[in-house]
Amino acid sequence: MKALVTGGAGFIGSHLIDALLKKNYDVVCLDNFSTGKKEFIEGKEIELVEGDLLKKRDIRKALKDCDIVFHLAANPDVRIGAINTKTHFDNNILATYNLLEEMRKEGVEKIVFTSSSTVYGEAKVIPTPEDYAPLIPISLYGASKLAAEALICSFCYTFDMEGIIYRFANVVGPRATHGVIYDFINKLKKNPKELEILGDGKQRKSYLYIDDCISAMLFGIGKAKERVEIFNIGSEDWIEVKRIADIVSQEMGLNPKYKFTGGIDGRGWKGDVKFMRLDIKKLKSIGWSPKYDSKEAVRLTARWLIKHLEK
Repeated sequence: MKALVTGGAGFIGSHLIDALLKKNYDVVCLDNFSTGKKEFIEGKEIELVEGDLLKKRDIRKALKDCDIVFHLAANPDVRIGAINTKTHFDNNILATYNLLEEMRKEGVEKIVFTSSSTVYGEAKVIPTPEDYAPLIPISLYGASKLAAEALICSFCYTFDMEGIIYRFANVVGPRATHGVIYDFINKLKKNPKELEILGDGKQRKSYLYIDDCISAMLFGIGKAKERVEIFNIGSEDWIEVKRIADIVSQEMGLNPKYKFTGGIDGRGWKGDVKFMRLDIKKLKSIGWSPKYDSKEAVRLTARWLIKHLEK
């Protein structure tokens, strides 16, 4: 099997490439390195196409002779949507359309897409199952992921393609380049005595360790029964932001004073979903379950980032 991984030099993408290589896939990585890092893929036996999903010639080059596409490339910063409304449209929606259109032309019939819990918006059912409705995202990022899901569904049914859509909880682990744990560590390096916490610190969400994320992605590929299959991937618990601050502080050997910004109704920023936990019964029913809970995922991530962000 030959696989294209878009965004393969990113946090999740580079871990996925590691796993695919272990399964003897031939791997093509397409990345524009806007957020991805070359050191994440250095030394790997892959074909690298340094290009952009907004340029169709780059997509065609990367797709050559591929059997399956893992589409991870996106702008992952939820907060930027309130500042620049075009970023998520270009990098998440238009990029997905371009990829699907070139897949159609090249006859590549299978796509695995990494979506997000943000498509659910402020769900009234928690844990939230895959068939929850209506889907009302409250961020441009969530809207862009939902739009990309819709494009994938329509292409699959119109052009006899197959799709697997994974809706992620907050994925954390080695090589993370953004997120609350990353932010806390950087803030405490600058000022070990005080830690600013966006919102009221009571935001409660599920955190998924990268090893669990990748194992679920590869597990689900062989289990899809529908033309488009949707799976939630997350842990079976959740954790408050203040507790994350406690863990990071402990791992750094610090006891800072917390400064809460209050945010918007306790949220960290506009578009921040305050409470999120996914129902993962669908994946569990066919044999997958996470090895780590949210607390373990946060602590392991903090330890790795503390060590490596010093370099």
